[in-house]
Amino acid sequence: MRKALYLSALCAALLLAITQIGAASGTFDTHFTDATLRVDYYHSGDAKSEAITIGRLYRSAPWAGSITNLIDPMNLGKYCIKVSDPASGTLLFSRYFNTIFEEYQTTEAALGGKMKTYEESVLIPFPRRPVTLSFESRQKDQSMKEVMKTVIDPADTHISSYSPDPSVEVIALSEAGDPHTRVDFSIIAEGYTEKEREKFIADAKKVTAALFTQEPFASTRERFTIRALFKASPESGCDEPDFAIFRRTPLGCSFDSLGSERYLLTERNERLHDIASIAPYDTLAILVNTKRYGGGGIYNHYATCISDSQWTNYVFIHELGHSFAGLGDEYYTSKVEYTDFYPLDREPLTPNITALLDVKNLKWKDLVTAGTKIPTPWDKEHYDKNDMRYQDIRDRIYQKLAEAKRNRASRDEIEKIEREQSQLSWKSYTQAQAILAADRGQGKVGAFEGAGYQVKGLYRPMLDCIMFSKGEKPFCRVCQDIIRKRILFLSE
Repeated sequence: MRKALYLSALCAALLLAITQIGAASGTFDTHFTDATLRVDYYHSGDAKSEAITIGRLYRSAPWAGSITNLIDPMNLGKYCIKVSDPASGTLLFSRYFNTIFEEYQTTEAALGGKMKTYEESVLIPFPRRPVTLSFESRQKDQSMKEVMKTVIDPADTHISSYSPDPSVEVIALSEAGDPHTRVDFSIIAEGYTEKEREKFIADAKKVTAALFTQEPFASTRERFTIRALFKASPESGCDEPDFAIFRRTPLGCSFDSLGSERYLLTERNERLHDIASIAPYDTLAILVNTKRYGGGGIYNHYATCISDSQWTNYVFIHELGHSFAGLGDEYYTSKVEYTDFYPLDREPLTPNITALLDVKNLKWKDLVTAGTKIPTPWDKEHYDKNDMRYQDIRDRIYQKLAEAKRNRASRDEIEKIEREQSQLSWKSYTQAQAILAADRGQGKVGAFEGAGYQVKGLYRPMLDCIMFSKGEKPFCRVCQDIIRKRILFLSE
């Protein structure tokens, strides 16, 4: 029954997307002007409740997105915003996205009834006349439920139109093009002081170069406009609450987000978009000036990456997989604070993870290597033993480092522990790569058990992928396919 319901819902969603794309074709100049309406709102609730209330509206120019692809056909993400004509109900624009709030809903605090509010924003083309803006939230059966609806009148005198922040500097990292036919990508400085401006530019160039060694980014490079945005920080670095370290920075980025020591996010959403508004943007990445390992990525929101780790390039590309294309984490041994993030009794929408509830209709079945068994055998036991041993030692070193920093130990002592941490990480990486390289499943597309923070019951497309393990390695073929579709959607 679950399989039938899932396939029925999927077919209905595809049919609706095709119908809506047809209905919205040629409507941009009729319904929108070449400007952006930023809608700031507040997302509140706990595990069992949620509420959305509108904050402020901002107008800026131009509109960064496509003027032909107005309806989002990918059906990824828990939430969707829809812009409709109030009189006819015709859908004019839509975008799917994820939020920090939905991740919070899966934590112990939210399950215990603790309410929390997050700042969030959506961007839509600026309407010529009043439109209906609605927010929809995905339910357990994958259907969408409306949680808030309002009418926006472009003549409303409360719509703000501020000049861009003059303290934000724009540094071109690639040749600019028409924002309607380019993916406009801004890399934003966090925790870089005025004296560290040149370091930020060098760091931004480094991760940009790394990105374009990866497919499908490499073969579609001409479809991107890359900018670095620099706003000097009063202090260098970012918040590290577990180490009792706090810094005054433009975006307030912090480790220990949602209780995970390596999860690096900002909850200062309005600040982020105020800085970003100096240039057109489809996607954002925050480059945080720290050598500590960590990062984060929220689909159609932003990605974060650390600047000075041996894993910086990997983190940057991995987190963009989340924020740009809605890809899920394929690893499963590292600790996370989520509870039941991917319930095993229903198929995840995440395009690179499956619960394999319907073996014959695997979501990436067209890419499966001929003759490959589903599920696909691999030396999982060997890999798991090696990785769990690493996780145990890693946790002990982390606790030692945290204690040393909280107790204000000497720089020499702290640097010694950090070197130990770095050496362990590299040793584990080389051991894991050797295990994967020797595995019989190497290079095949199939369904490999272990994904989405679950040791059993969830499957990934290939043995290895940059969404699965650390290192400068390619996206698997399934992930590449999803990213390419996203690039084309934004740039045509």
